[in-house]
Amino acid sequence: MPRLVTIHGIKACDTMKKARAWLDAHGVVYAFHDYKTQGIARDVLEGWVRQVGWPMLLNRAGTTFRKLPDADKTDVDEGRAVALMLAQPSMIKRPVLDVDGALTVGFKPEIYAAVFG
Repeated sequence: MPRLVTIHGIKACDTMKKARAWLDAHGVVYAFHDYKTQGIARDVLEGWVRQVGWPMLLNRAGTTFRKLPDADKTDVDEGRAVALMLAQPSMIKRPVLDVDGALTVGFKPEIYAAVFG
């Protein structure tokens, strides 16, 4: 039975380009959701948080997060993290790979090989 594969991220991101190139090279058919241009629904993001946790999803190393005022970067909890990621989807780590509802956050070729192996 075919798998339902969606990769979520931002088109211009270098890590996204590597992940999509890996999927293409391995013949994986997938949908691409660009959450910078298409946004992310609160219920989808909250589902991701329940599955992998907000610390896994919030990209604290990215420029968007680092440019926040210090007050916005301290005492981050789940509610604040979700609000930040909804307001600025570029704060969501990339890519988020959804294979039949199971999530993989980030890109490592060996992890993708295990997912699709």
